[in-house]
Amino acid sequence: MATALLIIIYIAFISLGLPDSMLGAAWPAIRVDFSIPMAGAGLISMIISGGTIVSSIFSGRLLNKLGTAKVVLISVFMTAIALLGFSFGRNYVWLCIAGIPLGLGGGAIDVALNNFVALHFSARHMSWLHCFWGIGATAGPIIMSAAISRYGLWQRGYLAVSSIQICLVLILMVSLPLWRIFGDTEAEKAISQEASENVLRLKGLRPALLSFFCYCALETTAGLWGASYLVNTKGVSSDVAARWISIYYFGITIGRLVNGFVTAKLSNTALIRYGQIIIGGGAAILMIFNWEYAVLAGFVLVGIGCAPVFPSMLHETPVRFGKNNSGKLIGLQMAFAYMGTTFVPPVIGLLSGFAGIRFYPVFIMAILIVMFASNEMVNRVLKH
Repeated sequence: MATALLIIIYIAFISLGLPDSMLGAAWPAIRVDFSIPMAGAGLISMIISGGTIVSSIFSGRLLNKLGTAKVVLISVFMTAIALLGFSFGRNYVWLCIAGIPLGLGGGAIDVALNNFVALHFSARHMSWLHCFWGIGATAGPIIMSAAISRYGLWQRGYLAVSSIQICLVLILMVSLPLWRIFGDTEAEKAISQEASENVLRLKGLRPALLSFFCYCALETTAGLWGASYLVNTKGVSSDVAARWISIYYFGITIGRLVNGFVTAKLSNTALIRYGQIIIGGGAAILMIFNWEYAVLAGFVLVGIGCAPVFPSMLHETPVRFGKNNSGKLIGLQMAFAYMGTTFVPPVIGLLSGFAGIRFYPVFIMAILIVMFASNEMVNRVLKH
């Protein structure tokens, strides 16, 4: 039964990753259709991420009241409807409206499943969980590229992903008895009742929150503006740029698959540090080289470097701050992560409008430096 439940959780995380990477891949085509400035993607991204922040903050209460299974079921249904709305998008305002339920649903799924796996499964399963997110994130641009190249319509890409989400809703409905056997609602309530009254006073929490903020800011910035960087700086066509961005997400996916095995040899702290170093190498390649294969290698390295950082930080939460505080803190950390997703990419878009998208790898490196410093600060505080 545990295996069957894990399979369902993994499938749910694939569906979570699918829409996350599609906006950036589709944006060069969307902005042409609607005659919108390049920075317009930032507002849609901000609306989606704003929804995830709200749902992350209130996820603890929802989990205690409904349990993981029902929260995930309702949230996947919301994302399916939102993506269906994107597929019927005929103007920019409509896309902004459809982004609201997409963000609310995505944030609730993320927190619910991350907390469940952190409490009940090992570090390798946390890494593989996010590997399956990478499968979805890799497939998203591929689906979008196929829709644009075959039909000339980015709406078809969103329609295909909406259909996949609807199928997942049916799977989750059938699996509800399996979740009840595991009694996730009662277990989560028992653990959360022992949580600290004010988790914000825990030592090392503030730099930890900053590191989550920076990680998601970096990952989203790399995915959202990567295609625009390729089209406007490297002269790549929109459909080819979408495929190239899928390589970035493919790097995250493969890295997390391998990381699941490496967790037996290296600690979460070491994996976080090595991942950041690899990101720096990839960003440096993007800054220095113009050769096609070097640019591809840079995107792959950034993706591989991202692979161990986020799941390792999440799984380290009970170790750093106590298992009894895990439910509250994972929701809080996810909220800060989504704040990075919400605010930084639009700012990067505005800066790119003034300075030029050619500074894309410089922006990635700047975020990385802050993230590295905050993670090392957490390590020093907790060590003492």
